[in-house]
Amino acid sequence: MTALPRPLILGSTSRYRRELLERLRVPFETAAPDVDETPHPGETPEALARRLALAKARAVATRFPGALVIGSDQVADLDGQPLGKPGTHERAVAQLRAMRGRTVIFQTALAVVCVETGFVAEDLAPVRVRFRDLSDDHIERYLRAEQPYDCAGSAKAEGLGIALLDAIDSDDPTALIGLPLIRTAAMLRRGGLDVLARLP
Repeated sequence: MTALPRPLILGSTSRYRRELLERLRVPFETAAPDVDETPHPGETPEALARRLALAKARAVATRFPGALVIGSDQVADLDGQPLGKPGTHERAVAQLRAMRGRTVIFQTALAVVCVETGFVAEDLAPVRVRFRDLSDDHIERYLRAEQPYDCAGSAKAEGLGIALLDAIDSDDPTALIGLPLIRTAAMLRRGGLDVLARLP
């Protein structure tokens, strides 16, 4: 008798991450992780992203111990300083002004946890992004058009935000949008869920 596959849960309410995970064509549910995302004093953007991804996965996994749970977090890293989601137009303007003509590392962390099996895996997919030397007018026009106030670093590279950039350097192309799918598929395989084997 073949064992039923473990449920898969995305520990996130982000529509961007949900849409990305849907590309793998495996059924999954979503659950809010309810994790405090306040940085610790002196915490680097990389350490913050890693800590939050694992905390989100573990928070949801404790409620669903038989499931494989994915947690992810992204922090924009400008010279070692974290840039979070701006939330307001004014903060987004300030972020884009600070990043113009600069290289920003989007630290995208991933964790997969299953309480029942004791499986824990985590990784980081840094993405180096070089911003154009943007004028204030271009920044205003972009923000009015796309309103990316729920995105770390105020730029949606999957949309109009691509026009803000000179270059993207990554070994996991979807990491910049919020979920590195190459690493996700690899971690799920290690956790017992082979995406391709689940296809009809």
